[in-house]
Amino acid sequence: MCGLAGIISLKKHNVQHTVLKKMAEALEHRGPDGEGFWINETNTVGFAHRRLSIIDLTIQASQPLYYLQYTIIFNGEIYNYIELKDFLRQKGYSFSTKSDTEVIAAAYCFWGKDCVLQFDGMFAFAIYDNLKNEVFIARDSFGEKPLYYHIATDNNFYFASEMKALWAIGIEKEINDYQLLNYLTIGYVNNPTDKSETFYNNIKTLEEGYYLKYELESTKLEVRSWKYEVGSTKYEVESTKYEVRNTKLEVRIGKTKNEKQKTTSEENETITKFSSLLLNSVEKRLRSDVAIGTSLSGGLDSSSIVANIYRTTEKKNYKHIAFTASFSGFNKDETQYSKAVAKYFNLQQHITSPTAIDLVNNFKQLMYYQEEPLQSASVFTQFIVYKLAKENGVTVLLDGQGADEVLGGYKKYANWFLQELLRTNIAKFKQEKALLITNEFLENWNYKNYFAAFFPKLTAQQLQQKAVNQQHKNGFINKDYLHQYQNKNSLQKPVVKELQDILNYNTEIFGLNELLRYADRNSMANSIEVRLPFLSKDLVNFANKLPSSYKINNGFTKWILRESAKNNLPHNIVWRKGKIGYEPPQQQWMQHPQMQEMIRAAREILVEKNILNNKIFEQNIMAKPAHEGNNFDWWTLCAAELF
Repeated sequence: MCGLAGIISLKKHNVQHTVLKKMAEALEHRGPDGEGFWINETNTVGFAHRRLSIIDLTIQASQPLYYLQYTIIFNGEIYNYIELKDFLRQKGYSFSTKSDTEVIAAAYCFWGKDCVLQFDGMFAFAIYDNLKNEVFIARDSFGEKPLYYHIATDNNFYFASEMKALWAIGIEKEINDYQLLNYLTIGYVNNPTDKSETFYNNIKTLEEGYYLKYELESTKLEVRSWKYEVGSTKYEVESTKYEVRNTKLEVRIGKTKNEKQKTTSEENETITKFSSLLLNSVEKRLRSDVAIGTSLSGGLDSSSIVANIYRTTEKKNYKHIAFTASFSGFNKDETQYSKAVAKYFNLQQHITSPTAIDLVNNFKQLMYYQEEPLQSASVFTQFIVYKLAKENGVTVLLDGQGADEVLGGYKKYANWFLQELLRTNIAKFKQEKALLITNEFLENWNYKNYFAAFFPKLTAQQLQQKAVNQQHKNGFINKDYLHQYQNKNSLQKPVVKELQDILNYNTEIFGLNELLRYADRNSMANSIEVRLPFLSKDLVNFANKLPSSYKINNGFTKWILRESAKNNLPHNIVWRKGKIGYEPPQQQWMQHPQMQEMIRAAREILVEKNILNNKIFEQNIMAKPAHEGNNFDWWTLCAAELF
């Protein structure tokens, strides 16, 4: 886990050590254990690296690392590097370190750009091939690790793990007003129709599951998807069309007695396979030469990770320690559940209780590290939990993010699941609907859901129009600003015929990526690494092929995870009713006088920029819970930090 930066330029005077040094200094928090620099012989490519030592702590594993004709800088972890190293040794490759960085270089030599298909991990890396005189940059399939780039008017190419490294060398902040308008009115923190966009026009992000290749001889720059065989794009293309993949699902219901027994056998086999994949993922994410702990919210996901840690013997650096955020008196506090899990496994539990004044005092710092707006104050809670881990000597945390998107954990998924059943089996629909209501997973089911079940395309169009209308109804947005920067295409909604359609959309296009950005910046701000077992590529690929009944069944979300965990966790954790998101008392915090002062100051900034109109000064501050819609004053607070 590190920070990287680089320059590619045909004008030799632009690739300078002093410039690379400035970029590296801006990323020091990502890698406090060391720094390294390299410039090629022709002075056209330069790399900078900040190191957070996790695997192979020796100086030999420092970066930039040199292997054959390659020079590499790398941010992340390749969890299956041991298996890959064994394979590559059989092919004649030798290694001088115990690091996963060297394995990436050897894999690139053997497989070329297709090496990324072999990796189970989180990564952003850049490799310079001295023989071909080209740079290859790639990012992991879910976007756990970031990579930003800027192409100057003179075609100089700059890239870095965070935008602040680009700002540090004089690249200006050119606000993306299209993106900003969508955030202030709808709450979008990215553009689902062009994921390369950021909140700054002159800075792009390399999309998750993409690679970038720069050939210096021809000056050709190519950006393509490696995750899917289709869906490639070149830099000149301004936007990319995304297609939600439809998976044909077979829901086995209403069978004969013999077939029911067969199905039960198949279910047991599937649950066993899922359990094995999750255990394997946890085992690989315990590979570390530094101390490991866990986040523990009290929910099923983080608790399942703890349970799987105790199923494996490969935990030499696991410290039996967990970190939790607690909010006494808050109706959505989960401390009692986290304490039950900690007691069950005899964990040393460290608890932090962030307050409104903590948010006031840390908000500027939080936004400095995050760089782009936040959906809610939940991000701050995560920041404080990670800080607590660092203060207690833990450098690696395992966390449960990704499970809800992959396995259908949010309450909203119950609606799509029922819509699918409504078309395929009415008896099962009635049964599941009643159970989901009983178990507190179904909210707001009405006539619109019946319509959506049979007219998904029209529903998508109506939802898009609803978002457009929401922008027009916002009485505080400057009308000239709205008319100039409204982009209806960026509010496009997916066509959802089956549950898996929306899971794919939230996992691959819109939803999970913002949570991964929060986790990366919060962990790196505290110089720790966060690993996410539910995002193992084998586990996700397996889950994506399962029928919907493995995700939602018998009135419970994440059914297969619950079934796999039921013998390893307390019953009240596994079969807990309802869903509480990772949520602090944001509404209370926003009522604090100093928070309200900050919001008023943010309003003034946006009025001065002609983004909001003067009517906003007449409006009382609307303090809302973290996960409630139309959180306008929270969005205003964050948006003002962009400038």
